Amino acid sequence: MRLEAIRARLMLSGLLQQTMQSEATPASLHELERVHAPDYLSSLALQRPQSGLQELDTDTRIGPHSLNAAALAAGAAIKGVDLVCGNRADNVFCAVRPPGHHAERELAMGFCFYNNVAVAAAHAREAHGIERLAILDFDVHQGNGTLDIFRGDPAVLVCSSYQQAFYPWRYLHGEWPNVVNTPLAAGDGSRAFRHAVERDWLPALERHKPQLILLSSGFDAHRDDPLGQLALDHDDFYWITTLAMDVARRHAGGKLVSILEGGYHLKTLPLSVEAHLTALLGHPYRS
Repeated sequence: MRLEAIRARLMLSGLLQQTMQSEATPASLHELERVHAPDYLSSLALQRPQSGLQELDTDTRIGPHSLNAAALAAGAAIKGVDLVCGNRADNVFCAVRPPGHHAERELAMGFCFYNNVAVAAAHAREAHGIERLAILDFDVHQGNGTLDIFRGDPAVLVCSSYQQAFYPWRYLHGEWPNVVNTPLAAGDGSRAFRHAVERDWLPALERHKPQLILLSSGFDAHRDDPLGQLALDHDDFYWITTLAMDVARRHAGGKLVSILEGGYHLKTLPLSVEAHLTALLGHPYRS
């Protein structure tokens, strides 16, 4: 339903017609095992029901086709990396479900089974020789799975903004040289968000000089989203996308892949994605 709403809005606005669209293939077991423990992947497969839904935790349920969809989502992220690293696209937006940034190395949670952005990062390193990359996560929830997989890895800079004292309540107090946590108070809007990103992320990005930028693009920090209490607007998503593109141009030859994470308000999500794609296409934004 969310992807259908996004597609309908992008067609109506004319942005979809300005993009090159590509189909993905599912991520292979080898590609998933780069970031997830083999025993975890086996356990997930064993828990997949023949019909109905199996509860993994209070937020995450698995159905007969959930892992097929998750493998395809991770495969889309891989395809995006292949396109930008092969100079076949300037940048890529992966409109995928389920999301991935809560999936830890050995734990499914928060609607996530496979960590799409982590799979993409590992593929970039192994298949394309990327030595330094950055993952920027602006979802209302912290990307705990991405932190779990890459904390302490000097090749991967992880910057995550999120509503503080909020789900998933993990990895909030540890300190790792390659992780930049940027908590925001409930009710914080454009000014606080932009100031915090410029203060926390930009110096770290300039030091790291990433050769590829990956975005965990969550739009549930919008003021109307029912799952959070931040107060961002569509133009904030345009702004953060433009900022990431500027960093990518300076250090990565413009190479950037964006992967959809959260966003649960069916009227505002498509408009937020529209603002995001407007920036990726290099167009001015009119709110």
